[in-house]
Amino acid sequence: MAKDKKGKSDSKKAKLAEKKQKQASKGEKKEKVKASKANESDAEDVDLDAVLAEYAKQQEQFLKVTEAPCEPPKPRASSTIIASPANSNELFVFGGEYFNGALATFFNDLYVYLIDRDEWRLITSPNSPLPRSGHAWCRGGNAGGIYLFGGEFSSPKQGTFYHYNDFWRFEPSSREWTRVETKGKTPPARSGHRMTYFKNYIILFGGFQDTSQTTKYLADLWVYDTQNFTWHNPALPLANQKPDPRSSFSFLPHESGAVLYGGYSRVKTTVTGKQTKGGGQSQRNILKPMVHQDCFFLKITQPATDAAPNTPPTVRWERRKKPANIPTPLRAGATMAYHKGRGISFGGVHDVEESEEGIDSEFFNQLFAWNIERNRYFPLSLRKPRTTQRKAQGNERGGRRGRGQANEEELLRNLAALETGKSIADADDMELDKPKEESDEKPLATKEILMEFPHPRFNAQLAVQDDVLYIFGGTYEKGDREYTFDEMYAVDLGKLDGVKQIYHRELDNWLGSEDEDSEDDEDEDEEDNDDEEDDEGDVEMVVEKRPHTESTRKSRRKDKESSEPAASSTLDDTAAIVSPTFDDTPEDTSTTPDDNLPHPRPFESRRDFFQRTGNEWQEALMTSLRWKGIQPESLAVKEIKTRAFEMSEEKWWDCREEITALEDEQDAAGIGEVVALADRGETTSGPGRRR
Repeated sequence: MAKDKKGKSDSKKAKLAEKKQKQASKGEKKEKVKASKANESDAEDVDLDAVLAEYAKQQEQFLKVTEAPCEPPKPRASSTIIASPANSNELFVFGGEYFNGALATFFNDLYVYLIDRDEWRLITSPNSPLPRSGHAWCRGGNAGGIYLFGGEFSSPKQGTFYHYNDFWRFEPSSREWTRVETKGKTPPARSGHRMTYFKNYIILFGGFQDTSQTTKYLADLWVYDTQNFTWHNPALPLANQKPDPRSSFSFLPHESGAVLYGGYSRVKTTVTGKQTKGGGQSQRNILKPMVHQDCFFLKITQPATDAAPNTPPTVRWERRKKPANIPTPLRAGATMAYHKGRGISFGGVHDVEESEEGIDSEFFNQLFAWNIERNRYFPLSLRKPRTTQRKAQGNERGGRRGRGQANEEELLRNLAALETGKSIADADDMELDKPKEESDEKPLATKEILMEFPHPRFNAQLAVQDDVLYIFGGTYEKGDREYTFDEMYAVDLGKLDGVKQIYHRELDNWLGSEDEDSEDDEDEDEEDNDDEEDDEGDVEMVVEKRPHTESTRKSRRKDKESSEPAASSTLDDTAAIVSPTFDDTPEDTSTTPDDNLPHPRPFESRRDFFQRTGNEWQEALMTSLRWKGIQPESLAVKEIKTRAFEMSEEKWWDCREEITALEDEQDAAGIGEVVALADRGETTSGPGRRR
């Protein structure tokens, strides 16, 4: 019996040694992967001068506005589509991004779809916005045209990105872009925001900004006066309720202002973890995804006619009841377009956190109408086509018009019989030659009509033109793969007699890999199984499984749902304009050549600079003290932080002239703060940001 126990103990020791060896090899593997990622990491040291110079060089080839037939746009997400306010047969598509699993490509190409001709055209211009996604545009109301603000751009591997704060006007009839120069203060850079119009005002609300520390959701309201070319940030009454910070909401025009519903954000919350040795439970702060359900009415009162010039309008948020019969379960990414006093909503995604190991998502392809005045949702369903029997020809036609047409045909047959020398009795057998209608237009290709809505998706781009809803693109996720749909559909909102497929192309190959943690999770599962086998032994090993966290890229992309290149060098060349300017040096460790110390960034205050690089300055201080023979341990923590801040402040002032020059250049290009994801060190659990 003792011999059996000894043999069993030796077996457990062998398993334990094997397990330790496996963990060691796994650790080496992780280090290799980490080193590989460090070598292949995304560019953070952004040379904006080179970016803008290369872009200007590319734009020089366009001496005037051109428009040429082309293939439909390449697949893209977070673009914008809008119905032309000047021509009921035109739709415009601008910008967006495409991620193939490895690299992200951003676009600044502009397409127009000619509805009556079923033809796509690519518009090139010597003056157009830089590549971007997550921007917003809307009609100009009484001022006409289309206005665009903000958006974001990133390096190909999405390690470095920045937001825009530039403002543009597009004239649909002339196809010309104009950078709008405004007076006074302007909205900060952002993406994921929404814009709508009211009379001679453009209204902008919400969105988000990425900083070095976190994602900041916004709740600021801006009103642009198209007559006085001025942005107003109206002061709201202190007791006035207003929407919480959010992005990806629905923002629709109203005869007295605008209406807001829903949205997405991530809010701070505290969760309780496992029990500690002291008997208590550990707590940690996380950012929890939140899909908003509230509704607000923005009432706008124009200034009196005798008011002073450039007087801002009076605005007030009024909280409305939650809309009745809202789609369930709650979903994010259900985009909405305005149509005759109602919002038309399609798609969306509902995320369910089944466990700490992963997220289960349900995608939808339902169509709803939100009646703004009644504040109620109505589902829209396709109607089956009616089967009608063809009525007999000739004398069986009913009504005065039918009888008149029959008499005319009888007279023509009699005349034809007489001309050929036949008797009138034989006139019934005569065939009449119908005149052919002459037309210079080519017959349009017959489009496939589907009797079901397109594949479930979220963040599809919607536009309504002449009572027809157009559904462009959208995104679908399965596992770690992200599908960007390459297609467009049309639905007649009056008839609802089917879904017309404008075009459809197969999806490109996905170049990404499976979840990087999957192998580790499998190894940990094996270890757990081994632990269950060893539960009778003297040595107990407990392996704690890590909670599932989405990749930084995926978590960043969720907020960019749009508010609302093709076979040409414009798309591909534009995408290549900025890509080569990024190298593989993480910006959070960017240093000057001489002192190897952290370097401040454009638009970064002294406090933000120290908050981002404080640890490095403390390490530099302690190293300096040791060289002087002073032990850092002899100083208080507060004193170390104070002296480290003084060092960072001195560095900040030394670089001020250089940074100011960079800020001026970025301002001229409409670029906000450049941010490196590595600085944030933020992992996201649950739905990603573009939800």
